[in-house]
Amino acid sequence: MKLMFWFKKGLSQFVMPVPFILICLLFALFIWRFQAKKFKSFGQLCLLVGISCLMLFSNSFISANLANSLESRYPVNELPLTQINHDACFVMVLGSGHRDNNAISAVQQLSATALSRLSEGIRQLSLSDKQCTLVVSGWSGGLTPTPHAIIMKQAAIELGVNEDSIVTFPDALDTIEEARSMKSIVGKKPFILVTSATHMPRSMMIFTANELSPVAAPTNFLSSPGYWWRFSAGNLLTSQRSIHEYIGILWIKVKGLVANV
Repeated sequence: MKLMFWFKKGLSQFVMPVPFILICLLFALFIWRFQAKKFKSFGQLCLLVGISCLMLFSNSFISANLANSLESRYPVNELPLTQINHDACFVMVLGSGHRDNNAISAVQQLSATALSRLSEGIRQLSLSDKQCTLVVSGWSGGLTPTPHAIIMKQAAIELGVNEDSIVTFPDALDTIEEARSMKSIVGKKPFILVTSATHMPRSMMIFTANELSPVAAPTNFLSSPGYWWRFSAGNLLTSQRSIHEYIGILWIKVKGLVANV
């Protein structure tokens, strides 16, 4: 299972803007350095494609529209889950990375994305008039000794959530495994699903495909209007995150088509 997980991660890197741009520029540099006249035209093409992609995806207008087309699909949730499901109240927050450092608090160990998701999850808890269960997930990623779900739980406790009302999924590798783990405790009952706004469309597809009933609560919105002539590394990162989601959505649709053949 982990082998396939890393294979998908590695393969997807070749079509992400930053690695793709680097590959194009490296090819162009290699051809220029070794005076490979036979491949001169290909080298020129690589240089043109690399520079063009860099300009496009680092542009404020392009990056904002790429993100907005994903983030506009689900509005911020202000509806208490207890109005929909009176039997049980669960708020699931999908993981998004941390760094292990015992010298600082768990909240400070979370990535900016993870902290944004957890904060929204806690806000969703506060909307209900009864005590709900917070579900946090994420494995160690192979880079840190502590599973992400454990750091998320510690951070939630630091932010005032009762330890007894937190459930962890420390072995979930990705969104698919998070959905399957969640199904084991909620079945088909509605629950609040918290993740980044760009990641929400793909997450909803995965959770509903696993016959769950998530109520979207997006957070960590990246899209913001800016001057069309502005270029920045931040815009490039926003474009990369958005394209990652588009590729993920396409992959889900392709797998669905193949399964129905």
